[in-house]
Amino acid sequence: MSRIGRKPVVVPPNVEVKVQDTTVFVKGPKGELEYTFPPTVSISLENGTVLVGRFTDNGQERSLHGTVRAVISNMITGVNTGFQRLLEVNGVGYRAEVKDKNLVLNVGYSHPVVIEPPAGIAFDVDMKTRQIKVLGFDKQKVGQIAANIREVRPPEPYQGKGIKYLEEIIRRKAGKTGKV
Repeated sequence: MSRIGRKPVVVPPNVEVKVQDTTVFVKGPKGELEYTFPPTVSISLENGTVLVGRFTDNGQERSLHGTVRAVISNMITGVNTGFQRLLEVNGVGYRAEVKDKNLVLNVGYSHPVVIEPPAGIAFDVDMKTRQIKVLGFDKQKVGQIAANIREVRPPEPYQGKGIKYLEEIIRRKAGKTGKV
């Protein structure tokens, strides 16, 4: 049984947290986040730590208990230090660059693909290693934008061309064999 929900979330000194009923407001050096949780969990702020509790022991509340604690922890980490997701561009002639905060991808289509960052998201491209960094303070947004970028040209298993997460391993397939 997981006990993550019982662990208190420590609030760093440069982060401000407010709790009103089931809505949590977090403000830090990187930005501000607000999230409203279901009323089946109780959230309290005591002595610089956020505590999450549940009223009953049924399955739905038990599953929400750890999830709410993890989301609050990610909110505090995000406004304090931020999150990043790394993607890698593989393929002959494939490249990515940043123009006016927009990400421009040339990945084998007849036209470049332009991705505009939403509020709170920034792109950084390293031309030597062909890596794209998606930076932001909202973990969910960073992951979703990274998934949208990967979706432009997912990696294919025969030659390995496409956009993949840096830690992702592409299982390669053998090509066709000639007749003997």
